[in-house]
Amino acid sequence: MADKTPEKAPTTDPATVGPSPGPPTTPTAPDVLTTAPGYQVRRLYQAYLAMWLRVVGQTLTGPQFAVLTTVRANPGSDQSSLASAVALDTSTMADLARRLENRGLLERRTASSDGRRKLLHLTPEGERALREAGGRVRELNERLLARYDSGNRERLLRELTALADDWERLSVGT
Repeated sequence: MADKTPEKAPTTDPATVGPSPGPPTTPTAPDVLTTAPGYQVRRLYQAYLAMWLRVVGQTLTGPQFAVLTTVRANPGSDQSSLASAVALDTSTMADLARRLENRGLLERRTASSDGRRKLLHLTPEGERALREAGGRVRELNERLLARYDSGNRERLLRELTALADDWERLSVGT
């Protein structure tokens, strides 16, 4: 004899109830972020770091390049003054200088007048590393500014410098 039990309706998974899913959408940042200058600056910096690695390489980081370049322009300057010149705090500068010294790129000499002051000098190896990276850094800068003619580049760099100066003043509360 045949079973007279009525067939059950197929059950539906609650996760699939509702409109059928279309292709996945890519989330976008909300206006509260995209209209925030800090968010845009962070995006620029992330893109800059990625470009630095691709164009300049991993031999020197941007801050290391900045320190070596500034030491070359100001040999024998003290570590603290150089930190200010390249926008690093003194503890970061001390660590960075120690690492550059360990790699043989920089020499730190104790000032005769004050044993706490470290005077920085490039080594021949530091000069070589700076020379080798210099061309790649110029190439990176050219690629980053390629969409601007020379007059607009100068204007952009003046505006970026003014913005950095303003934000630095704001960060220390003056």
